[in-house]
Amino acid sequence: MTVGHDAIDANGAHFAFTDRWGGVSAVPYEELNLGGAVGDDPGAVRTNRAIAAGKLGLDPGLVVWMNQVHGKDVARVDAPWGDAPVPSVDGVVTARRGLALAVLTADCTPVLLADPVAGVVAAAHAGRPGMVAGIVPATVAGMVAAGARPERIVARTGPAVCGRCYEVPEAMRAEVASVEPAAWAETSWGTPAVDVTAGVHAQLAALGVRDRRASAVCTRESNDHYSYRRDRTTGRLAGYVWLEPLPGEPDAASPAGESAA
Repeated sequence: MTVGHDAIDANGAHFAFTDRWGGVSAVPYEELNLGGAVGDDPGAVRTNRAIAAGKLGLDPGLVVWMNQVHGKDVARVDAPWGDAPVPSVDGVVTARRGLALAVLTADCTPVLLADPVAGVVAAAHAGRPGMVAGIVPATVAGMVAAGARPERIVARTGPAVCGRCYEVPEAMRAEVASVEPAAWAETSWGTPAVDVTAGVHAQLAALGVRDRRASAVCTRESNDHYSYRRDRTTGRLAGYVWLEPLPGEPDAASPAGESAA
């Protein structure tokens, strides 16, 4: 497994994105499928999540996942969900160091955010519907409510389908561009397209987030990454964000966190 892992400054913020290799899933999910709702064997998914966490030095029991629904709801979490139902949200925020937040994608834009000074991190799932609905502003607002400041937030977006490959009907491109003009795009073959990652970064810039970096990987073009648009039946990649725990900080493995809009 090759994992893009970026550690940010002495305050201990970490960002990581997986590829599809190094796991135990069989065709058509080979190999490191981390998505639990795509038809793969649940035991293989659990093993893959443990493999990915281990490569990152994380406890798989301290990784918070979402039930992603292409909306704009955000949950604040202070501990693993445990036996509680995983909420249907597309963003999670935590101020608990040592707790990792995860987002699943296979063409959508994974958005990882951290304010290391405030000790607040967030993960968001920004597909075309979620970007239009406002998942990025909602997630940043959740971070601010937890003590973050936009000018201190570090943003990383991971592998996603690029604007040269995300073909859509002309009416859909116009609808998206009416909300976020930066998402207007054209395919490499000259038809209407949407660039979700460009739209996400424009929204972050408008919110005052200056430290931003986007992956150069297009999932549809890369055989090392899952792509729903290319393969339809396929696995899911994951992005992870977390802050290193401080000496003497309480254990993150306590009862499930509270939910918030």
